Amino acid sequence: MLTTEQANELRSRLQADLTRLGDHAHSALEFTMDRDRDRIGRDSMDEATEEETYSTQLRLHDRETFLLEKIREAMRRLDAGEIDECEDCSEPIGFKRLLARPVTTLCFECKTAREQVESDALAEE
Repeated sequence: MLTTEQANELRSRLQADLTRLGDHAHSALEFTMDRDRDRIGRDSMDEATEEETYSTQLRLHDRETFLLEKIREAMRRLDAGEIDECEDCSEPIGFKRLLARPVTTLCFECKTAREQVESDALAEE
């Protein structure tokens, strides 16, 4: 069980991440809106470079959208008092692990076991 101070520290960290990602989303929207301006006099290399940049921005935005959902879910678990409970074994997730990765849902042992299973599956392919 987290102390009030620990819960507040996690909440602060998660809120800062939400704010940061919200700012990035706003920047991505501005980038998209500015994309079609100033196309006169541009050569194919300029267009190709811009397309690659645009594609990268979209991929980053998709990843950040996925992370936003994980952060919102972590906030929900924090409010419910469940953020420090492993979803696999129901054992406590250490506070240091939660500080390092506040959106985690697995204790160190379960995460290690999952990674080993994934590694073994890749090795078999």
